[in-house]
Formats: sequence, C-alpha cells, structure tokens
Amino acid sequence: MGKVIAIANQKGGVGKTTTTINLAASLAALEFRTLIVDADPQANSTSGLGYNPKEIQNSIYECMVDGVQVQDIIIETDLPYLHLIPSHIDLVGAEIEMINLRDREQRMKECLQTVLDDYDFVIVDCSPSLGLITINALTAADSVIIPVQCEYFALEGLGKLLNTIKIIQSRLNTALTIEGILLTMYDLRVRLSNQVVAEVTSHFQSMVFNTIIPRNIRLSESPSFGVPAIAHDSESKGAISYLNLAREILAKNGYVTQE
Repeated sequence: MGKVIAIANQKGGVGKTTTTINLAASLAALEFRTLIVDADPQANSTSGLGYNPKEIQNSIYECMVDGVQVQDIIIETDLPYLHLIPSHIDLVGAEIEMINLRDREQRMKECLQTVLDDYDFVIVDCSPSLGLITINALTAADSVIIPVQCEYFALEGLGKLLNTIKIIQSRLNTALTIEGILLTMYDLRVRLSNQVVAEVTSHFQSMVFNTIIPRNIRLSESPSFGVPAIAHDSESKGAISYLNLAREILAKNGYVTQE
C-alpha cells in the first residue's frame, strides 16, 4: 500500500505547497507512482499543477462530504506517474458540514483507502491551520513532514503542532510518525538562516532532514507556469534540492534509487 505523507504546519508561508508539488514531482520523476491530495481550500497545489480550481467539478470536498468515489476525482498531470486529487474553495465550509458526520476525523482516510494500492506515495498538502481538515489529513497519514522556514520566528507555533500530532497519535492514529522536519527558504548569505539551521538542528537533531531547501527563483516562478520546478528547470538549485529530498525519503523508507 502507498505511504501517506502529510505536509503540515499551521504557520503560513513556510513552503507546504511548494514542498508538496516538488517532492511529489521528484518522486514521480524517479518513477514512483505518486498522488497529490490538495487538502487546502486555497487550492494552490491544484493551480500549481496547471488546473483552474474554479473549473474543477469534483474535489476532495465532494469525496469527504458527499461521498463521491475517489476514483472519479483523481486527475492526471503532465508528468507520468503523478496524479492529483484537486481542491476547491468549497472546502472552506467542509469543517462546518462535517461536524455531525459519522467518524468525521476519518473521512479523508476512508476516501483514500480504496486507491492506496495504486500508488507508492500519497502526499497531502495541508492548510495553514489545525482545524478538522488538517486533523483528517494527519489521521489518514502514515507520517508527517513539517516544513520550517529559515527565518525569524521559525520555531513559533511548532510546539503547538507537535502537541497536536501527539494528540492524534494517542487518540486517532497511533501509527503516525514524524517523517522529518524540513528546513526551507534557506539563504546562505543571511546570517539568520544559518542561526535557524543551527537552532532547529540542535533542538530536533536526527528529526531534521539533511536536505535543506534554498530560496530559489525557479521554485517561486514555476507555479505560474502550472508545472513543478523539475519540469520548469530541472537543473535549478530548487529542483535538485527536492530531488535530493525525495532520495533521502526513499532511502529512509528502504528504497534503493539510482543517482
């Protein structure tokens, strides 16, 4: 069965969607069957892969709230091995609509259950909150990647997220693990970036990925072209960094890949 990895941090602007799109694309480039689940009402993973969220007929919302079959929602991308479950602005209202539903924290897990055998990895892009949709993602996930930007206040709110993960582990998903903490938006020229790397590594040690994602113009501009960085400029530092992250995750999970 495919491994479900949630990309979560309630702090906005830390690189969750960038990581979702580019990690998934890198895994796909290495020929691992990969599915992106856009679980953010802003639908940036959907638009970042070239789809207009306003034109999406069925999204993760319809699956979780209306019971639409997940097979009817999955769409292909321009990259072989990479598929997408899109999002839509309607997901904003899902938390209210799901309050009275049976096993409301399990809805995403139930949606994904029937397609896990079709994929090696499922990457879930979470919204910048610790609401019911993010709880659904963490309940459905096998592990979580926490992006942390190399900027001031980097550790702000991280304790709250880790506490939420502990609650999920104790009540809803005992198998949930932390895949790793990913340092993003690193700028070698800025002393603060190096200080944050040192501080986060000191606090969390082996939980921190060896791969650090730099600030990179190709990572920033590729969503406007509707493609991941690896398809926009495969030799850019951003694309190479996410490919290295994919290899690091594969090695951690017992896969052997060719350099």
